[in-house]
Amino acid sequence: MTTIADRYQLDPVHIGKGGMGEVWGATDTRLRRRVAVKFISFPDGKPDQELTSRFVRESQLTARMDHPGVPVIHDAARVGDGPFEGRLYLVMQLIDGVNVDDLVAEHDPLPVSWAVAIAAQTCAVLSYAHDKQLIHRDLKPSNLMLSRDGTVKVLDFGLAVALDASDRSRITRTNQMVGTLAYMSPEQFRNEPSARSDFYALGCVLHRMLTGRVPFDGPTEASIMHGQIYGHPTPVRELRSDVPAGLEALVLRLLAKKPEERPASADEVYALLMPYLSALGELPGAVQPGLSASRMYAGVVGRVLVTPPTVVRPMPVPKPSSAAEPEPISLGDVARARRQAERLTRESRYDEAARMLSRTAEKAGPLLGTEHSDVIGVRIDLANVLFTGGDYAKAAGAFERLSQDLAVRDGPDADLVLRFRLQEATCHAVLGDSDLALRQLERLLADQLRIYGDDDSRVTELREQIGLLLHGIGRTAEAVDGLEKLASDLERRHGPGHPAVRSAREAIRRMKEN
Repeated sequence: MTTIADRYQLDPVHIGKGGMGEVWGATDTRLRRRVAVKFISFPDGKPDQELTSRFVRESQLTARMDHPGVPVIHDAARVGDGPFEGRLYLVMQLIDGVNVDDLVAEHDPLPVSWAVAIAAQTCAVLSYAHDKQLIHRDLKPSNLMLSRDGTVKVLDFGLAVALDASDRSRITRTNQMVGTLAYMSPEQFRNEPSARSDFYALGCVLHRMLTGRVPFDGPTEASIMHGQIYGHPTPVRELRSDVPAGLEALVLRLLAKKPEERPASADEVYALLMPYLSALGELPGAVQPGLSASRMYAGVVGRVLVTPPTVVRPMPVPKPSSAAEPEPISLGDVARARRQAERLTRESRYDEAARMLSRTAEKAGPLLGTEHSDVIGVRIDLANVLFTGGDYAKAAGAFERLSQDLAVRDGPDADLVLRFRLQEATCHAVLGDSDLALRQLERLLADQLRIYGDDDSRVTELREQIGLLLHGIGRTAEAVDGLEKLASDLERRHGPGHPAVRSAREAIRRMKEN
């Protein structure tokens, strides 16, 4: 048997292999315990500074994390001699369990309760990591281990990015995309990851656990990229009818193309998952039934009730008026109404949610002022609920009023103003008023070009959307011409292999075939 560092006796065969190297089961002969030893692999056996830096970074980042959902790091060094001479290695806790990728392949798909339980535990780890200003960037089923006692371990923080100002080193080469295509958020293709990128990946994982399929697949990398950036996932309930409607809505929200349309925090995702966590039945071959030390321990801790303090803010005093006094409403009332509307939306009760938000906005506006952030938040929620619920005519009006009011408050070039102008035009396009939608999009494009420049991703996406709309109303020649110019501009700046270039070329090909 091979022994490294005069201490770690490796098993005869490795237990896993990935892009960075292989993992071996081993025995720590000094402390007489089982461990896992991870070796870094160099391309062609030659040292690679990037992989070395990433490996060292993983050991440092993971060692900083003190959470039961992250494997414990015991040691990290370089092998001095023997068959692994010169190789970097990481010694960590050995997990007795199965990775979720293999679990899904065996059960295909998972019971709803177990899919929710795995996702919720993953959220607990993400909450801890994000609080430490770390984002994972490569969340996927093979990086989630389900232990025999039912607990989840999140592996491989080697691609993580530290968001704190004191630790902003980027391991990857300039403009190199990092992650796994089937679980990568749209913004990662632009090398703009954020904490919400982990939520998109979690949405992909949930979709896979609940249906056995990833949201976007295809025969080539380009087709998968196109799906992640532009495609619409098949709703979970079309593939599996026993999934609750609210859980399906959460998966779709996690898979929103724009990060700001996803939940704001891991804590929020956790809270949205918990209503769908029912009693966990047996999971043959994966989770051992019966009482265990871990379950006993967690059972006590889980009974601790932590109630956040209520923050009471003074309400502004309305000016005296001869008109009837507006009905009083507090900021707490506004927050509760928004939470209730969100619950109604998750249950697809869009009309009830819209009525609640509309009443709240009518009460809060006169007291707080139309420019108050809480009032604006309610109005944004209302516009989004109207759009999601299919009332595009009312949604168009809501987005129009929002863009006008925010233009007065924040200026006409503010990001939210431009975003709501786009939403309004989209509503008109869906309603069939394509000429109006096209005029609005073209005016928006002129403003975006002036503000952001022609190389901004928002400009690129809008040019493609205009091309698709032209094609949809029968003006295919103009659509193809516009997309050809877009593809040429992108190819000149980024090269033919860029995902946006491939997307535009693919759209042109489909238009010409039709």
